[in-house]
Amino acid sequence: MVIPNLLLVADTGNKSGKTTFVCRVIEQFRDYGITGIKITPHFHETTPGLLPVTEKPGFSVYKETYDNTNKDTSRMLKAGASGVYFAKVTANKLPDAFMEILKQIPEGSPVVCESPALRYYTDPGLFIIMKSDTESNLKNISELLILPHVMIHLTDLQNRLSLPFDFRDGKWVMKAH
Repeated sequence: MVIPNLLLVADTGNKSGKTTFVCRVIEQFRDYGITGIKITPHFHETTPGLLPVTEKPGFSVYKETYDNTNKDTSRMLKAGASGVYFAKVTANKLPDAFMEILKQIPEGSPVVCESPALRYYTDPGLFIIMKSDTESNLKNISELLILPHVMIHLTDLQNRLSLPFDFRDGKWVMKAH
C-alpha cells in the first residue's frame, strides 16, 4: 500500500530520539495540519487523556486529548499536531488498525508515525530510521535496512534550522542538496 503523505519513523534502539524527532517534524509542519500517530504492540493499561476511537479484536485505537504530560502522544499534541492517535495492536492486525486511523484523518494531509512494523505493510513517502547511541539496547532491524530509508542521528539535526525533507503536493520528499 503506497501512502505518499506518510512519514514513517523507526529506530535502531531505545533512546534514539524517535519521539523528539517526530515532535520536531510536527513543529516544522504544523501549518499543514499534520497528524501524529504512535503504534505499539504493548497492551498495557490506557493512560488518561486517550479517548477510544475503535476497539476490535486485536487492536484498540485512541485519540490523544492531553498535551500536558510526558507521554509520547501528549508531546506530539503539544508540538502542534492537528490530531494524535495511539494504537495498541497485535502484529497481524496492524494494517487494520492503521486503516482505522486513516479514516479519521483528512485525505492527503501529512502524517508522521512511530511504528517500525508498519513498514512491512506500507510504502511511505519517507521512511526514517533514527540511529541510537545506546549500543546495549540495539534492535535487530536488519530486514528494515534493506528497504529504502534515510538514516538520521538526532545529533545531526540539532544544528539544522530545517529538516532535510519537505511536504509538497501531498507527499514527503527529500530536499535537493
